[in-house]
Amino acid sequence: MHFSKMQGTGNDYIYLNGFEEKIENPEIMARRMSDRHFGIGSDGLVIIGPGEQADFSMRMYNSDGSVGKMCGNAARCVGKYVYEKGLTRKTEIVLSTDSGIRTLYLKIRNDKVESVRVDMGVPVFDPELIPLTSLYRTNKIPLELMGNPLIGYAVSMGNPHLVIFCNSIFNLDLQRIGIQLEHHPAFPDGVNTEFVEIADRQNLRMRVWERGSGETLACGTGACAVLAAAVSQHLTERKVTMSLLGGQIQLCWREDNGHIEQEGPASFVYEGEWPSEGE
Repeated sequence: MHFSKMQGTGNDYIYLNGFEEKIENPEIMARRMSDRHFGIGSDGLVIIGPGEQADFSMRMYNSDGSVGKMCGNAARCVGKYVYEKGLTRKTEIVLSTDSGIRTLYLKIRNDKVESVRVDMGVPVFDPELIPLTSLYRTNKIPLELMGNPLIGYAVSMGNPHLVIFCNSIFNLDLQRIGIQLEHHPAFPDGVNTEFVEIADRQNLRMRVWERGSGETLACGTGACAVLAAAVSQHLTERKVTMSLLGGQIQLCWREDNGHIEQEGPASFVYEGEWPSEGE
């Protein structure tokens, strides 16, 4: 089975062409292929296929085999994949995901995809829609971090996020804190957690703990959730640069339609063949 490994600001996934490959048990395959010691190594598996009422579909699985509804970095890589693999010549692509339809805008230079802008949709603050358990009637979640009481902000970008603003994102024991917050009782489906340091009103730094994957170098939906939380608390402008461990992306929360757009790079890492069972 042929695969491509790609990354968007360090968020790396294995990509399979669902038009050509028959993928059985993708949850099991995601765990095996994503293993960084005995497999290829990645944050998960993405299967590109035909889309109903869309140009393409993206099915995404985290490295533990759980389903991931949406990932902005992965969506950018899908845009680069389908264009440079000759599956389309469109530069505006409609993509079906488990969290809804997303539109990709490709910036082309010398017939290569230089960057991709993704319409990530409208952020959701309603506790029932995030969703939160019935005990929480607001998206403001009381927390204690390193002995200090604070507030986390719950936002959905098609998947649930918990945004925490702190003074320094590099003084955190994320391995300990992340796994605890991933299973916070406010979130019946688990949660992705973003730890955010505000440099100024147009520049932020972020680390992320993704449910099912642990700490990753970037999270596109998480960056959008951070912008939504920051603007709602009057902490930043609506257009910012987000610095992640894997690089920078540009974000804009549009006032005309309420959608958040993100733009950033996508790259092929390498191509390979995955052996069939028993080989």
